Amino acid sequence: MLDSEVNSNKRVVKVQDLDVYRAAFDAAMVVFEITKSYPKEERYSLIDQIRRSSGAVCANLAEAWQKRLYEAAFVAKLSDSLAEASETQTWIEFSVKCHYLEVALGRELFKTYDQVIGRLIRMSSQPYQWLIRKPT
Repeated sequence: MLDSEVNSNKRVVKVQDLDVYRAAFDAAMVVFEITKSYPKEERYSLIDQIRRSSGAVCANLAEAWQKRLYEAAFVAKLSDSLAEASETQTWIEFSVKCHYLEVALGRELFKTYDQVIGRLIRMSSQPYQWLIRKPT
């Protein structure tokens, strides 16, 4: 299990119980809020892209959680989530370079997604502890 899930001895029942999901969801909400101040001409380009990718991190993680019966399906959806987190980092970089996002906040968000990516990689590399097992 992920670092904090193990240390807190709490039982993970639903995807929202995962620290990685909560971190990704909170970051996506920050992205949603900050993009409200982006120029209107970015509505159908940068705003749309960064909102979609940040939300897709959570959506793909939720799908992975429901596919825990099959290792390959679980890992594939975690991989999709990881790709979306990396894409979000790219859009954060564009936002900073276009001066739509303050450098400090951009760094903070980028670091949050680095942590999300690290956790997703750990989950992908140790899928057995997350899989649904049939009673023997």
